[in-house]
Amino acid sequence: MTLPAHDTRVTYPAGALVERATVLHVEPAGDGLLAVVTDVTGFHPVDAAWPDQPADAGTITVLADGAPLPVRDAVVAASDGEALHLGADIPVRKGTEGWAFLVAHLVDAGSAIAEGDDVEIAAEATVRRALSAGHTACHAASLALNLALEGRWSKPARTDALGRPDFDGIAIASSTIEPHGSLDRYRLNKSLRRAGFDVAGLADELDALGAAVTATVGEWVAAGSPVRIDRDGEGLTDRRRWVAELPGGTATIACGGTHVGSLAELGSVSVALSLVDDAGTPVLEMRTRTGA
Repeated sequence: MTLPAHDTRVTYPAGALVERATVLHVEPAGDGLLAVVTDVTGFHPVDAAWPDQPADAGTITVLADGAPLPVRDAVVAASDGEALHLGADIPVRKGTEGWAFLVAHLVDAGSAIAEGDDVEIAAEATVRRALSAGHTACHAASLALNLALEGRWSKPARTDALGRPDFDGIAIASSTIEPHGSLDRYRLNKSLRRAGFDVAGLADELDALGAAVTATVGEWVAAGSPVRIDRDGEGLTDRRRWVAELPGGTATIACGGTHVGSLAELGSVSVALSLVDDAGTPVLEMRTRTGA
C-alpha cells in the first residue's frame, strides 16, 4: 500500500481505549523498531513539537492470529506521499497542505504485522487515566497560578481563558505531564519583566503562592467542575479544546491531550512552587500532584 494521504482518525479525545483498525503502512523505524500506521486509533501519541504528554502504553493485536504486540512508543508522524517522517524529523508544521499527519505505533522489528492486517489497538486504562488526571490538573493549576500572580502585572498583558493576565501562556518554557501530576517551568527573563511582570520578592512568597493556587484548584475540585474536549473533527490535526465549567466561568484552552471528565475525579490537588537557576535566568517551577 502507498503512504496514507489523509490524517489518522483519532478517537482518544472522546476517551476511547480500544479501537479496531486496518494497517495502512509498515516500515522500519530504526533502533530495532517498526512504525505501524493505521486508518484509525485510540492510542495517544507523543508530539515532538510540544512533547508535554507521553504516549499511551498498550498493544496491537493482529486479529487473524490473536498475537498481541507491545507498543513500545507512539509518535506523531507525517508523510508527503513519498516518505514517512517520525517525531522530531518532521520537516513541516502540522496542517501543512499536501501532508498527512499520522499516528505511528512503534513495535519490535520482526513483529508479524503487515499492511492490510485488521488489528485491535488497546491503550492501557490505568496509564491513560493517570496521565489524563495529570493533564487536567496541569490546566487547572495554570489558571489558578495566573490568578495568584495577577497583582504582579504593571502593564496590560494578554489574558487567559478566564480573563486574567496569562502568566502561564507568556512565560511557559516547558510542561511535562506525569502520572497524576505535572511539572511546569516558567522563565522569568528580561522580556517578561519588560512586559510588566514584577519579580521582586517572589522568592519570599513561593509558599504562600503555592497555597493560594492549591486552594483555588481545591475549590474547583469541590465544585465538581465538569471537563470535556471539544473538537472540530476526528483527524489528528483537527483543532481540539479543553473546556472546564469552573465556578468563575467557562475556561477553554487549546489542547491535544487526554483528560478526565471532571475536576472531582482528581480527588485532591497540591501545588508547590520553587525557583531554580537556568544559566543565569531564574525559572519558576510549579509541581502539581493529584490525590486520585
